[in-house]
Amino acid sequence: MTTTTAAEAPHKLTSKGQATRARILEHAAELIYTKGVHGTNNDQLRRAAGVSGSQINHYFPTKESLVLAVIAWQAERVLTFHRDERFAGFDTLDALRAWADFYVGYERAYQEGCTLGSLASEIIKTDLDVHDELASAFDQWRGIFREGIERMQQLGRISAEADPTQLANLLLAAFQGGMLLAQVARDITPLKDALQSAIDHLQTFATSPDAGVRQARGA
Repeated sequence: MTTTTAAEAPHKLTSKGQATRARILEHAAELIYTKGVHGTNNDQLRRAAGVSGSQINHYFPTKESLVLAVIAWQAERVLTFHRDERFAGFDTLDALRAWADFYVGYERAYQEGCTLGSLASEIIKTDLDVHDELASAFDQWRGIFREGIERMQQLGRISAEADPTQLANLLLAAFQGGMLLAQVARDITPLKDALQSAIDHLQTFATSPDAGVRQARGA
């Protein structure tokens, strides 16, 4: 796979083509996660995905086009999860606690880490021209938290003095930093402490003791 500075536009694919492309992407994401961008090549991907080299080159003619697609694929998985109805748009403190509890309670969290965060830390070491796409993925993730906090303000659940952008940055940074420390320690405690502290800080802006609970959604 060669490197270029221009991402290739995806072809209009048949359902079979879409399935093949998705399979290549899934295995490419796993290989990049375990071996790194430079440690991943066509032969490894061909064997892992069970496809031919010509199929890989058809869907991803350059290494950059493959990496861009992996970023988009990983980002979509993360964003879809955070937009799930179980978190109710993150417009209550309870929703944020449910989000934190999911990761703290997930037994493989400290083993797997954050797939998007791990991808970012790997890609920023390369000379691939994919920074904007990576930054956009994290901006959208941060935006989910920011919009939830803004709704909390609109609903009168937290003070207007709270800075939604700053608090969204805090939540995302607590997750990324806590997850990394949990991986290093092989213990979920650093992630649990980081998320709890971030949410506790957000709670200091609550307008009343029960302002952020889920039962207040109709208020």
